[in-house]
Amino acid sequence: MMQILLEPGRDTISFPAVMAALGDPVRVAIVRALADEGEMVCGTLELGVSKATRSHHLRVLREAGVTHTRPEGTRRYVSLRREDLDARFPGLGDFIDRRMAFAIDGEIHQNAWFSPIGADSEVYLIPKIGGG
Repeated sequence: MMQILLEPGRDTISFPAVMAALGDPVRVAIVRALADEGEMVCGTLELGVSKATRSHHLRVLREAGVTHTRPEGTRRYVSLRREDLDARFPGLGDFIDRRMAFAIDGEIHQNAWFSPIGADSEVYLIPKIGGG
């Protein structure tokens, strides 16, 4: 018997749920991999966490409406719901496609998101977190 994987319809994707799902570095790594590679087999995502933890993070992303999981035989394929996110929250897909570098106490951290200030700009918005 095939397990039913729940995910919200396009019109019921919640902005707070999406932002909460993107608030974890492992889930950000998953989204970055999917943005770069497209649809992937769930088991091929190298995240440095256990299978159970990876499954948990994939479930959070799916239930928030960030990803779609397609079962095929014994495998599950996961992809970004870019079109649905763009339709529901215009511009969010572009945000997901870009990484923002954060400055924490003067040190730049690339394992986050960036957003160009202009369309063809090489200047990046780097908010400062922590410190004085």
